[in-house]
Amino acid sequence: MARAISPPSETASRSSFSSVRENDDGFAQTFTRSKISSYTEAPEEVIVDESPVVELPQPTFQPPLTQPNSRLHGFWYPADGFRGWREIPLKGKLASRSCEDLHRLHMTWETPAPAVVEKPHETYPTTASPLERLPSEVLSAIVDLLFIELPPNGLTTRNADLMSLLLTSRSLHAATLTTLYRHITIPHSRIFRKFLATITTYPSLATIVRRLDFSHFNPSMFFSTASERAQARNLTSETLAQCLKLTPYLREFLAQEYIDDDLSGDVLRQLLFHSPQLQGLDFCGCSSVSFKNSFSSILEEEWPETLTVTKLSFHKCLSLPSAVFEKVLPRLPGLTHLDVAGTRITDQALLSIPTSARLTHLNLAKCKELSAEAVLQFISFHPAAQSLVFLSLATDPSNHLLLGKSDVDQLLPKLPATLRSLSLRGSRMDSSNLPELIRLSQSLEELALGRGLSMTDVHGLFFQDRTSLPHNLKYIDISDIETIIGSASDLLAPASAPLHVIEIGERSYERAAKANKSLERVGWTAKEFGARYWLVRRNPDGTTQDNGGRLWKMGAESWGMRKVPVAVAEVGGMYGSYMFGRRL
Repeated sequence: MARAISPPSETASRSSFSSVRENDDGFAQTFTRSKISSYTEAPEEVIVDESPVVELPQPTFQPPLTQPNSRLHGFWYPADGFRGWREIPLKGKLASRSCEDLHRLHMTWETPAPAVVEKPHETYPTTASPLERLPSEVLSAIVDLLFIELPPNGLTTRNADLMSLLLTSRSLHAATLTTLYRHITIPHSRIFRKFLATITTYPSLATIVRRLDFSHFNPSMFFSTASERAQARNLTSETLAQCLKLTPYLREFLAQEYIDDDLSGDVLRQLLFHSPQLQGLDFCGCSSVSFKNSFSSILEEEWPETLTVTKLSFHKCLSLPSAVFEKVLPRLPGLTHLDVAGTRITDQALLSIPTSARLTHLNLAKCKELSAEAVLQFISFHPAAQSLVFLSLATDPSNHLLLGKSDVDQLLPKLPATLRSLSLRGSRMDSSNLPELIRLSQSLEELALGRGLSMTDVHGLFFQDRTSLPHNLKYIDISDIETIIGSASDLLAPASAPLHVIEIGERSYERAAKANKSLERVGWTAKEFGARYWLVRRNPDGTTQDNGGRLWKMGAESWGMRKVPVAVAEVGGMYGSYMFGRRL
């Protein structure tokens, strides 16, 4: 029969075996404090089954399994103070001899059963997994996410993940090869030597190549002098021509001033005459005498009636004669991007662009051989200029004036509604242009103003009678207007949003930089890069990024680009300098 027993006295109480807890005032996982079992503190009766007293076994020493002769790390069983199963409290109310109660509390000295690892419900044979069965276009898009176009310093190993992925399966191997060889970026001459050796040994890999990008090329990375670079013979006009012959499906070739000496007549012939799929061609900054002579040497040769190039950049090719543009431009029926900033392009060459062309990007900045009449005629009436998205007619007013006040008056009403970026820097403007500028600001995202306007006129683009006007401008260039923009300026007010970047002149920047703390208090900050200066609106989290990427920027995310890109790619290297670090 059952009988009631009184709880043991406080002096006989002990820390419950089941109540060890973490030390709540020390480091985690330091089990140094025990709470006293609740039944030793509460005067509750505990009901137990009456049973005869069983003599407990005497503690004995158990030697360790690994070193039976050692008594240093053995253990005693049972432990000192163990008074039998019935003395173990369960939730402070009941005590029992049953081991099942201990199992319920997950307190047992038995070795836990090993966890059962369930086998996958379905296994796939080789080349039959869902990932490998994806269409090649989708699989390539997934692999592209692992692609690193350029390492941070141009020297460290890149695309290690892709090299490992080559060993996974045949399907992933093919998709990874496509990612690795579709766009080839050459940061230095050793990479070019390795690439040329690979496609010479495995010509099938050369058929994957769609872009050769030298925009990040740095010839001084390994060799300090020109003679050392010449002796290495890694990148020369001969090896470059050989590379072009091995890549018949090349679509984009991006050069720059560091390799202009290697652009020989053979290289130019291969690009212009024997690359049937070439669409993007960029000679940014190539102005050496050898480059000029190479182009001149092929002008008298027989040219095809049309060229396949649709995106062409001669940005700052200062030495090329006008005959080059008069020879090339009439042969571009599919032209969409043209950058001839700083070149000797003539009225005849500009007007010779085929009427079948559909220009979206046109950069005529600092073209001293062009007349205002030819520019106005081309933009107003030529079929190729009726879908422009980017247009730069900027000039340096200190040595050349392209558009006077009357020219601007005629130009603004003729600009297409598709335009998103317009630069009239250096032109003569007047307050009378304000109504047309307000109209254009409903669609423009970038606007560079010329001389002759005041800050009152600039404020008039955004406010009228202290009321904000609707607009779409994210960037405005007022560097031709000498002014001081303080923290109290209306341009910096929240009502000027979505305006995010204001480009200013060097003197204005010097004043703004001294008062940068005041600018930060109203949510703006002063920034500079190269020879350009901006005031940038800060986001609520303190950053200045505004996701400025647009489809018409083709990979660029910053505002106010000065160079037209001819390929959708990350902007950096020499192209980044020409695009965002230079005045014009």
